[in-house]
Amino acid sequence: MAFARAEPLIAEMVGYLAHELRCCVGTPDRDLLLLRWESMADHTEGFRQSPKYEIWKQLLHGFYDSFPVVEHYELASAGEPKSA
Repeated sequence: MAFARAEPLIAEMVGYLAHELRCCVGTPDRDLLLLRWESMADHTEGFRQSPKYEIWKQLLHGFYDSFPVVEHYELASAGEPKSA
């Protein structure tokens, strides 16, 4: 799987915190990739301008017709996970 090969590329970048890949239940060909970085610059300047991003593009950019929407968010509120 291409994403399994791409994951280590971001995971070892400076400022990387975590990521989630979610598959849409209602629209099977739609996915959501949420990447968490310490700062926007870690993503835009660190990762996006690195040689690893070129490999990322080679692995993943063939899976979508047009370039995906990339937006940057900051945390406004977060709940605690439910305990079992």
